[in-house]
Amino acid sequence: MKTAIESSQAPKPIGPYSQAVKKDDTLYISGQIPLNVEQDFLVNSDFSLATKQVMDNIEAILREDNMNFTNISFCTIFVTDISKFSEVNTVYAQYFSEPFPARQVIEVSALPLNAIIEISAIAHT
Repeated sequence: MKTAIESSQAPKPIGPYSQAVKKDDTLYISGQIPLNVEQDFLVNSDFSLATKQVMDNIEAILREDNMNFTNISFCTIFVTDISKFSEVNTVYAQYFSEPFPARQVIEVSALPLNAIIEISAIAHT
């Protein structure tokens, strides 16, 4: 059995998917873009600010299932400009401590709503 997890503090899905799905002890968090739901604004002018917004969105979803960043075991990061990855990495690192989650980083030509970054995550209880 699986359960949808949703936070009002993270962007609502813009298609036929859930913000996150819980199956057994695993939470699969859909890719989050830097959409600030309080101001209905896409943070897209700066990779550092955009990464912070994405991480805040992920944190909101984690909280809905009584988790935090220590529960994350894997992340996928999609960026539209790999040359900006050091900016992304600096912000990303502020949310984790050792042992760090496994991850992959992929440069893509475009993301939903023309976002510059998207991050998905897998967490475990």
